[in-house]
Amino acid sequence: MAHWNSVLRGLVRTGKGRRGLYLTEQESADKRMKLLNYVTGGLAGLTIAMSGAAWAQLPPPAKPPAPRPAAPAQPTQRAQAPAAAPAPAAPAGQEAPATDVPQQTTATYGDWILQCATLSGQTTETCDMVQVTQVQGKPFSRLAMTKPEKGQVPKLVVQVPVNVTFATNVKIQTTDEDPGLTMAFATCTPNGCFALFDLKEETMKKFRTASSNGSFSFADSTGRPIKIPVSYNGFAQAFEALLKK
Repeated sequence: MAHWNSVLRGLVRTGKGRRGLYLTEQESADKRMKLLNYVTGGLAGLTIAMSGAAWAQLPPPAKPPAPRPAAPAQPTQRAQAPAAAPAPAAPAGQEAPATDVPQQTTATYGDWILQCATLSGQTTETCDMVQVTQVQGKPFSRLAMTKPEKGQVPKLVVQVPVNVTFATNVKIQTTDEDPGLTMAFATCTPNGCFALFDLKEETMKKFRTASSNGSFSFADSTGRPIKIPVSYNGFAQAFEALLKK
Protein backbone atom coordinates (compact mmCIF):
# COMPACT_ATOMS: atom_id res chain seq x y z
CA MET A 1 0.00 0.00 0.00
CA ALA A 2 2.88 2.36 0.60
CA HIS A 3 3.74 2.03 -3.11
CA TRP A 4 0.14 2.81 -4.06
CA ASN A 5 0.21 5.96 -1.93
CA SER A 6 3.35 6.97 -3.81
CA VAL A 7 1.37 6.58 -7.04
CA LEU A 8 -1.44 8.78 -5.79
CA ARG A 9 0.75 11.48 -4.26
CA GLY A 10 3.03 11.47 -7.29
CA LEU A 11 0.10 12.06 -9.63
CA VAL A 12 -1.48 14.69 -7.40
CA ARG A 13 1.68 16.79 -7.22
CA THR A 14 2.46 16.86 -10.96
CA GLY A 15 1.68 19.74 -13.29
CA LYS A 16 -1.47 20.20 -15.34
CA GLY A 17 -1.39 19.94 -19.14
CA ARG A 18 -3.86 20.77 -21.86
CA ARG A 19 -5.69 17.43 -21.73
CA GLY A 20 -4.94 16.29 -18.21
CA LEU A 21 -2.20 15.92 -15.64
CA TYR A 22 1.18 14.81 -16.88
CA LEU A 23 4.50 14.09 -15.27
CA THR A 24 6.99 16.87 -16.03
CA GLU A 25 9.70 16.29 -18.59
CA GLN A 26 12.38 17.00 -16.00
CA GLU A 27 11.50 13.95 -13.93
CA SER A 28 13.85 11.08 -14.51
CA ALA A 29 12.61 7.67 -15.60
CA ASP A 30 13.63 6.22 -12.26
CA LYS A 31 11.52 8.74 -10.35
CA ARG A 32 8.56 8.20 -12.64
CA MET A 33 8.66 4.47 -12.13
CA LYS A 34 8.97 4.94 -8.37
CA LEU A 35 5.92 7.23 -8.28
CA LEU A 36 3.86 4.88 -10.42
CA ASN A 37 4.94 1.53 -9.04
CA TYR A 38 1.76 -0.42 -8.47
CA VAL A 39 1.71 -2.22 -5.36
CA THR A 40 -0.74 -4.35 -5.85
CA GLY A 41 -0.63 -5.76 -2.48
CA GLY A 42 -4.19 -6.62 -1.56
CA LEU A 43 -5.85 -5.80 -4.87
CA ALA A 44 -9.36 -6.50 -3.62
CA GLY A 45 -9.10 -3.24 -1.76
CA LEU A 46 -7.39 -4.98 1.14
CA THR A 47 -3.68 -4.94 1.84
CA ILE A 48 -2.60 -8.49 2.57
CA ALA A 49 0.49 -9.06 4.69
CA MET A 50 2.10 -12.23 3.49
CA SER A 51 3.85 -14.38 6.05
CA GLY A 52 7.13 -16.12 5.27
CA ALA A 53 6.80 -19.31 3.26
CA ALA A 54 7.27 -22.57 5.11
CA TRP A 55 10.32 -24.49 4.04
CA ALA A 56 9.88 -28.19 3.21
CA GLN A 57 11.98 -30.52 5.31
CA LEU A 58 14.64 -32.40 3.42
CA PRO A 59 14.53 -36.22 3.70
CA PRO A 60 17.19 -37.80 5.93
CA PRO A 61 20.34 -38.89 4.09
CA ALA A 62 20.36 -42.47 2.91
CA LYS A 63 22.52 -44.92 4.87
CA PRO A 64 25.62 -46.14 2.97
CA PRO A 65 25.64 -49.85 2.07
CA ALA A 66 27.44 -52.21 4.47
CA PRO A 67 30.98 -53.20 3.33
CA ARG A 68 31.41 -56.64 1.84
CA PRO A 69 33.39 -58.88 4.20
CA ALA A 70 35.19 -60.59 1.28
CA ALA A 71 36.92 -57.43 0.15
CA PRO A 72 37.13 -54.98 3.02
CA ALA A 73 38.05 -51.56 1.81
CA GLN A 74 40.72 -49.51 3.45
CA PRO A 75 39.05 -46.72 5.42
CA THR A 76 39.64 -43.30 3.98
CA GLN A 77 39.86 -40.47 6.45
CA ARG A 78 38.30 -37.16 5.50
CA ALA A 79 39.23 -33.91 7.05
CA GLN A 80 36.37 -32.51 9.09
CA ALA A 81 35.46 -28.88 8.65
CA PRO A 82 36.06 -26.86 11.78
CA ALA A 83 32.93 -26.04 13.74
CA ALA A 84 31.54 -22.61 12.94
CA ALA A 85 32.23 -20.03 15.58
CA PRO A 86 29.12 -18.89 17.39
CA ALA A 87 27.76 -15.54 16.26
CA PRO A 88 28.73 -12.73 18.61
CA ALA A 89 25.93 -11.67 20.90
CA ALA A 90 24.48 -8.21 20.44
CA PRO A 91 25.80 -5.70 22.95
CA ALA A 92 23.63 -5.22 25.97
CA GLY A 93 20.95 -2.62 25.44
CA GLN A 94 21.25 -2.68 21.65
CA GLU A 95 18.01 -3.47 19.81
CA ALA A 96 17.81 -5.71 16.80
CA PRO A 97 17.56 -3.80 13.50
CA ALA A 98 13.99 -2.84 12.66
CA THR A 99 12.32 -4.40 9.66
CA ASP A 100 10.78 -2.27 6.90
CA VAL A 101 7.42 -4.08 7.01
CA PRO A 102 4.66 -1.48 7.44
CA GLN A 103 1.98 -1.80 10.08
CA GLN A 104 -1.31 -1.91 8.20
CA THR A 105 -4.98 -1.47 9.08
CA THR A 106 -8.15 -1.63 7.00
CA ALA A 107 -11.78 -0.66 7.51
CA THR A 108 -14.75 -1.40 5.26
CA TYR A 109 -17.42 1.17 4.40
CA GLY A 110 -19.97 -0.37 2.07
CA ASP A 111 -18.10 -1.14 -1.16
CA TRP A 112 -15.08 1.03 -0.28
CA ILE A 113 -12.03 0.10 1.76
CA LEU A 114 -10.06 2.56 3.88
CA GLN A 115 -6.52 1.26 4.28
CA CYS A 116 -3.63 2.81 6.21
CA ALA A 117 0.02 1.94 6.68
CA THR A 118 2.78 3.16 8.99
CA LEU A 119 6.37 2.36 8.09
CA SER A 120 8.70 1.05 10.75
CA GLY A 121 10.32 3.85 12.70
CA GLN A 122 7.75 6.44 11.58
CA THR A 123 4.75 7.87 13.38
CA THR A 124 2.85 9.28 10.39
CA GLU A 125 0.46 6.90 8.64
CA THR A 126 -0.56 7.17 5.01
CA CYS A 127 -4.12 6.27 4.04
CA ASP A 128 -6.27 5.90 0.96
CA MET A 129 -9.76 4.70 0.14
CA VAL A 130 -10.07 2.23 -2.72
CA GLN A 131 -12.52 0.19 -4.75
CA VAL A 132 -11.31 -2.63 -7.00
CA THR A 133 -13.29 -4.32 -9.76
CA GLN A 134 -12.50 -7.91 -10.63
CA VAL A 135 -13.04 -9.67 -13.95
CA GLN A 136 -13.13 -13.48 -13.92
CA GLY A 137 -11.85 -13.45 -10.37
CA LYS A 138 -8.82 -11.27 -11.10
CA PRO A 139 -8.32 -7.56 -10.27
CA PHE A 140 -8.98 -5.44 -13.37
CA SER A 141 -9.40 -1.80 -12.35
CA ARG A 142 -8.93 0.37 -9.29
CA LEU A 143 -10.39 3.64 -8.01
CA ALA A 144 -8.47 5.35 -5.21
CA MET A 145 -8.40 8.60 -3.27
CA THR A 146 -5.92 9.98 -0.76
CA LYS A 147 -6.60 12.65 1.84
CA PRO A 148 -6.58 15.98 -0.02
CA GLU A 149 -3.93 18.55 0.79
CA LYS A 150 -5.13 21.57 2.71
CA GLY A 151 -6.99 23.92 0.38
CA GLN A 152 -6.99 21.39 -2.50
CA VAL A 153 -9.94 19.59 -4.06
CA PRO A 154 -10.08 15.79 -3.62
CA LYS A 155 -8.44 13.75 -6.37
CA LEU A 156 -9.72 10.45 -7.73
CA VAL A 157 -7.25 8.17 -9.52
CA VAL A 158 -8.57 5.61 -12.00
CA GLN A 159 -6.23 2.76 -12.92
CA VAL A 160 -6.88 0.32 -15.78
CA PRO A 161 -4.72 -2.17 -17.72
CA VAL A 162 -2.21 -0.84 -20.24
CA ASN A 163 -4.10 -2.05 -23.32
CA VAL A 164 -5.88 1.28 -23.92
CA THR A 165 -6.07 4.04 -26.49
CA PHE A 166 -5.30 7.65 -25.55
CA ALA A 167 -7.66 8.84 -28.28
CA THR A 168 -10.63 8.19 -25.97
CA ASN A 169 -10.90 9.89 -22.59
CA VAL A 170 -11.92 8.18 -19.37
CA LYS A 171 -15.48 9.04 -18.33
CA ILE A 172 -16.98 8.52 -14.87
CA GLN A 173 -20.72 8.76 -14.11
CA THR A 174 -23.06 8.30 -11.17
CA THR A 175 -25.90 7.15 -13.48
CA ASP A 176 -26.34 6.53 -17.19
CA GLU A 177 -28.15 9.89 -17.45
CA ASP A 178 -25.35 11.75 -15.66
CA PRO A 179 -23.18 13.75 -18.11
CA GLY A 180 -20.28 12.80 -15.85
CA LEU A 181 -16.65 13.86 -15.90
CA THR A 182 -14.11 13.12 -18.61
CA MET A 183 -10.34 13.17 -18.38
CA ALA A 184 -7.44 12.07 -20.56
CA PHE A 185 -5.04 9.43 -19.35
CA ALA A 186 -2.19 11.06 -17.45
CA THR A 187 0.41 8.37 -17.97
CA CYS A 188 1.02 4.65 -18.33
CA THR A 189 3.54 2.27 -16.79
CA PRO A 190 3.95 -1.48 -17.26
CA ASN A 191 1.53 -1.86 -14.34
CA GLY A 192 -1.35 0.18 -15.74
CA CYS A 193 -2.64 3.45 -17.17
CA PHE A 194 -3.82 6.25 -14.88
CA ALA A 195 -6.34 9.08 -15.15
CA LEU A 196 -6.69 11.75 -12.46
CA PHE A 197 -9.98 13.53 -11.74
CA ASP A 198 -10.49 16.72 -9.72
CA LEU A 199 -13.64 16.19 -7.65
CA LYS A 200 -15.08 19.64 -7.13
CA GLU A 201 -17.85 20.36 -4.63
CA GLU A 202 -20.69 19.63 -7.07
CA THR A 203 -19.17 16.29 -8.07
CA MET A 204 -18.44 15.31 -4.46
CA LYS A 205 -22.08 16.02 -3.60
CA LYS A 206 -23.23 13.68 -6.40
CA PHE A 207 -20.82 10.95 -5.28
CA ARG A 208 -21.89 11.26 -1.65
CA THR A 209 -25.62 11.07 -2.41
CA ALA A 210 -25.61 8.58 -5.31
CA SER A 211 -28.07 5.80 -4.52
CA SER A 212 -27.53 3.61 -7.58
CA ASN A 213 -24.50 2.12 -9.26
CA GLY A 214 -22.56 4.28 -11.67
CA SER A 215 -19.74 3.46 -14.05
CA PHE A 216 -16.57 4.62 -15.70
CA SER A 217 -15.65 3.92 -19.30
CA PHE A 218 -12.66 4.00 -21.62
CA ALA A 219 -11.56 2.30 -24.84
CA ASP A 220 -9.02 -0.45 -25.41
CA SER A 221 -6.24 -0.24 -27.98
CA THR A 222 -8.60 -1.32 -30.78
CA GLY A 223 -11.08 1.44 -29.91
CA ARG A 224 -13.60 -0.96 -28.37
CA PRO A 225 -15.51 0.78 -25.52
CA ILE A 226 -15.22 -0.79 -22.07
CA LYS A 227 -17.61 0.06 -19.23
CA ILE A 228 -16.80 -0.79 -15.61
CA PRO A 229 -19.42 -0.58 -12.82
CA VAL A 230 -18.78 1.74 -9.88
CA SER A 231 -20.54 1.46 -6.53
CA TYR A 232 -21.00 4.60 -4.45
CA ASN A 233 -22.28 2.61 -1.49
CA GLY A 234 -20.15 3.71 1.48
CA PHE A 235 -18.32 6.45 -0.44
CA ALA A 236 -19.43 9.25 1.88
CA GLN A 237 -18.60 7.32 5.05
CA ALA A 238 -15.19 6.22 3.74
CA PHE A 239 -14.29 9.78 2.73
CA GLU A 240 -15.30 11.18 6.12
CA ALA A 241 -13.12 8.58 7.81
CA LEU A 242 -10.27 9.43 5.43
CA LEU A 243 -10.48 13.13 6.35
CA LYS A 244 -10.02 12.26 10.02
CA LYS A 245 -6.71 10.50 9.37
